Amino acid sequence: MNIKSICVFCGSSPGNKTTFEFSARELGLNIGLHKINLVYGGGQNGLMGTVANGALKNGGKVIGVIPRHLVEREKGHKGLTDLIVVENMYERKRKMIDLADAFVVLPGGVGTLDETFEILTYKQLGIHNKPIILLDVENYWKGFNDILNTTIHFGFTSPTIKNLYQIVFSPNEVFSFLD
Repeated sequence: MNIKSICVFCGSSPGNKTTFEFSARELGLNIGLHKINLVYGGGQNGLMGTVANGALKNGGKVIGVIPRHLVEREKGHKGLTDLIVVENMYERKRKMIDLADAFVVLPGGVGTLDETFEILTYKQLGIHNKPIILLDVENYWKGFNDILNTTIHFGFTSPTIKNLYQIVFSPNEVFSFLD
């Protein structure tokens, strides 16, 4: 698969471990280094801003997609290649999904989890067949796996759901997997 753009879902907060920001920065730097376009939520705060700044630092093209009502709250990044302002969260996710050839998900809050479940559901339903990679920093994705295992255990989800995404433990592994 020829990956020209990666959508990164992640927190608009930095979290409480320096390893979150380190991983976001390294991911962004690597995206820029590989000359892959970054598509993300458009904010300058938290992990969002860190990954964007990393990509920009290495000459990457960065496209932010942000709902109008979050431009102030998430501090819409003014140094991007392009900042697309949409009307609502639904349009944001739809635009980000459409612009991406692959997804990488860093730790984040309920918005990040919502985005993760949505792209996983779309892949399960055959709406897209793009790679989904969860970058597991500080064992963040253990709970996600636990929830999926519970849905499998009780017969609500097929075990094949686990084949629809990949968990990696470093930004370098993201690119090894995509290659």
